[in-house]
Amino acid sequence: MAKLYFRYGAMGSAKTLNLLAVRHNYERQGKRVMLCKPALDVRFEAGAVTSRAGLTYPADLLLYPDTKLDFAAFDGLSCVLVDEAQFVAPTVLDQFRELTRMSNIPVICYGLRTDFRTHLFEGSRRLFELADAIEEVKTTCQFCNRKAVFNLRHDAEGNAIVEGPKISLGSDEQYSPTCYTCYHERVAAAELLAKV
Repeated sequence: MAKLYFRYGAMGSAKTLNLLAVRHNYERQGKRVMLCKPALDVRFEAGAVTSRAGLTYPADLLLYPDTKLDFAAFDGLSCVLVDEAQFVAPTVLDQFRELTRMSNIPVICYGLRTDFRTHLFEGSRRLFELADAIEEVKTTCQFCNRKAVFNLRHDAEGNAIVEGPKISLGSDEQYSPTCYTCYHERVAAAELLAKV
């Protein structure tokens, strides 16, 4: 049986770049791949998967919370790649899990583990529960050389934001990958400032 993979990392860890490289490698070997992403991800281009490095490729399937997968549409594929999987509804991820079993097609999901408050996204939680293989895509902290594990949301001046909606689409201008120490220091400073 094919596997369900979850490859997670902090923002800026080149997850999408890795996904596009995997797509390229499959297609270079003459194998068909389906590229999926949540419809709500419109940061760069609504119908495309785009890395911060500037590489882009059209998405084959946009995923909505009520998406019902037609398994017949996956016939002949060698792999399914899912970008920004933290935003994919758990019910859709359950269907991808079934696809690996019923159609013997591997599904590789890439996404964030936690939000800017260090809480799991629903999609990420479901992938931790379902995935056969869980792999961390590593990067270093924006502010030191330790491994980044959190996503610091900040304003234009770099001050940590500690309140707001769980999902706020943004890129480097709004988020930085951070280690626990740097995350804690910046969040503590923002909370102290808010009390003044």
